[in-house]
Amino acid sequence: MKKIILASGSPRRKELLELAGLNFEVIINSIDESYPAGLSPLEVPIHIAKEKAWAVKNSYPDKSKSIIIAADTIVVLNNEIFGKPKDRADAIQMLQKLSGHTHSVITGVCLLSDGEINFYSITEVTFLDLTSQQIAWYVDHYNPLDKAGAYAIQEWIGLTGIKSISGDYYNVVGLPVSQLLQELKNI
Repeated sequence: MKKIILASGSPRRKELLELAGLNFEVIINSIDESYPAGLSPLEVPIHIAKEKAWAVKNSYPDKSKSIIIAADTIVVLNNEIFGKPKDRADAIQMLQKLSGHTHSVITGVCLLSDGEINFYSITEVTFLDLTSQQIAWYVDHYNPLDKAGAYAIQEWIGLTGIKSISGDYYNVVGLPVSQLLQELKNI
């Protein structure tokens, strides 16, 4: 079996792959996570995942016999894309917009091996109405600046502020593991 490389610094993705029982190494190459104007919300996380995967492949040519896994997650509400917040105020503003609404969490995945496989997963998440105090408390105590949409479902806000989810829970955490494992079987 080919060696697996996770091209992500996300501790959540690393933990999910460990829980799935995969042996892998983590190699991170920082990239600019911006994307071209005009991409649809479904195309954005795929574009960024591809950039992450190719950055690792191009920087480590000795890894050409490996399977490189890269992913990116975005939150979408009314066609507005929420990535990682810039600062505390941006995180609060994102959560205020998500409060009381249903949004989509889209994770794009790129697998590089002998070829390139790209796929995405969508999960619908509905928040309860959150108060300004709840939002500020969450942001101040959990500092969600490294999370798309300014929240992590596995933290306090997920326990207390989410009304429902439809789709893959682990996609919201950051990686659609069952779908990924099916794709890895096909390689």
